[in-house]
Amino acid sequence: MKINSFCLTCLIQMQESQVREFDDEDKKMRYMREVLAFLSSCNPDLSAPALVKPLSRIYEKYWGKKDGMAEVKKEFNDFLLSMESDIEKKIREHKDSLESALCYARTGNYIDYAAVKDISKEKLLELFEKQEKSGLDSTEYDRLCQDLEKGKKLVYLTDNCGEVVLDKIALKIIREQYPNLEITALVRGEPVANDADLEAASYIGLDRVVKVMENGSGIGGTDLDDISDEACHEIETADVIISKGQGNFETIHGCGLNIYYLFLCKCDWFVKRFQADRFQGLLINERRITHEENASA
Repeated sequence: MKINSFCLTCLIQMQESQVREFDDEDKKMRYMREVLAFLSSCNPDLSAPALVKPLSRIYEKYWGKKDGMAEVKKEFNDFLLSMESDIEKKIREHKDSLESALCYARTGNYIDYAAVKDISKEKLLELFEKQEKSGLDSTEYDRLCQDLEKGKKLVYLTDNCGEVVLDKIALKIIREQYPNLEITALVRGEPVANDADLEAASYIGLDRVVKVMENGSGIGGTDLDDISDEACHEIETADVIISKGQGNFETIHGCGLNIYYLFLCKCDWFVKRFQADRFQGLLINERRITHEENASA
């Protein structure tokens, strides 16, 4: 999905907010002018997550490397791991354990430091209560189950730490209900914000449930032009793909593959694009939404 005016404005505001408290106003002006010059001349077909990587290099040129998010990643992984048994028990008591697991996994998409500035554990627990009651879109969920039943290979695109614990529960149930399905979970190839990578996947035990592969990219999403050949092959040969989060939607939407997007609407563009409330959860399919977009063009 190529960048639009909403995303462009958000990227500019994000860069300014990172330096707002710094003292050197002249240096801040030089930095922001370079940011604006880059964005004004960048490839307009790139997605917003793809542009964050070169913007980070501009930041490092002026201010040095940012502090990593290792503590934040561990904090939310530990928080969800502490609730894992209770959540899984509740999911398995539901009349449709897979739907319940996917609702919880979708709700975990709230833990996104790139899109949500006021993340709190209390808000996450509140969303758990709301999301399970809302359920999944029944038509798309039925189609997903049909595709899982007849498919041979599923690729699951993960997103954030903490959230990935809930992905693990969902994948465990998918594996149980569709034992003939070959399953691979893809994580980021480099540290990006609070996104899940191989270290996080191993820490929370995802690699003990399904095969885990890094995508070879430092972009906060799944850009088929940036990920490794191996990861690209894995995705393109899958019968079904479940894609978590806004960043994955922004980077891979438009590819035409059989992708089921599972995310919360966390920013103004997603709220407007899908006529949704903030933090409303969606389950949509790449091919059907692309058809709708083409029909309305």
